[in-house]
Amino acid sequence: MSQRPAILISRRIFPEVVARLRAHFEVQTNEADAVWSRDELIARLQGKAGVFVPTAEPIDAALLAACPDLRAVCSMAVGYNNIDVAACQAHGVMVTHAPDVLTETTADFGFALLLAAARRVGEAERLLRRGEWTKWSVDFMAGADVHGATLGILGMGRIGQAIARRGALGFGMKVIYHNRSRLPEATEAALGGAERVELDALLQRSDHLMIVVPYSAATHHVIGAAELARMKRGAVLVNIARGGVVDDAALAMALRSGHVGAAGLDVFEGEPAVHPALLDLPNTVLTPHIASASEPTRRAMADLAADNLIGLLATGQGAKTPVPEMRG
Repeated sequence: MSQRPAILISRRIFPEVVARLRAHFEVQTNEADAVWSRDELIARLQGKAGVFVPTAEPIDAALLAACPDLRAVCSMAVGYNNIDVAACQAHGVMVTHAPDVLTETTADFGFALLLAAARRVGEAERLLRRGEWTKWSVDFMAGADVHGATLGILGMGRIGQAIARRGALGFGMKVIYHNRSRLPEATEAALGGAERVELDALLQRSDHLMIVVPYSAATHHVIGAAELARMKRGAVLVNIARGGVVDDAALAMALRSGHVGAAGLDVFEGEPAVHPALLDLPNTVLTPHIASASEPTRRAMADLAADNLIGLLATGQGAKTPVPEMRG
């Protein structure tokens, strides 16, 4: 009987998923949920055919060269900018991710951030907890309306479309979007008549701007100081994409000046570090990269990554969700 392939799970995951993987593989886990250094990760990958990547551990050419047995990198996230896909292709390593299963949950959370930022929920709760709610006044904690406003979406993939559907059909919003290509007319119609516009028009017309574009070298600081200056004064910005898509330092300045009215941010440059200027601002709602963090969704993400590992290394059925660059 041939020896079963060995795999590494680089962070703690659900025990039921580990049990599924143990039925097919020799499994090394990280029950302490430690954040390993690069050298520690490389050491643990020796002799491993696959790695289950729950978070954003960097997988690059140097690591691949040091781990010659590696054949599969399976992420439970939808984004994979931490993985050098071209280097994986060059080393014969398959890369998978977890699209679709987190779309609706992430769109829910994007709207939660939008509502919280626009209606000053975080600011109001902090005031109340400090014991500063003493009387009513006509403009007390007055924020911006979401219903009937213009919702701009930067990036109109699965999550962008789910957000557009919530905005148009749930809140009566006018949806405009910027994307590399226009959606089919039937899709636009189903999203309340969503309209594709150029980036400059998106910035100038949006009452609320939701950023859902994938991170890449081309989208690094796609929203920087110049773009923020072109936004409608008082607009709300929400980022549930990736840190680095927005220039956090420039955003902090725009928020402090009042040009950007409020921001809801789930992702940050250099996370888990957060730009200190953002922490000091009252008109921000800040969350620790939890847009997909419902238990059913996180379990579905982990199950899909496990399915991909099993299909690639155990059953021969192949990956369910290879990254787009590796689809035949």
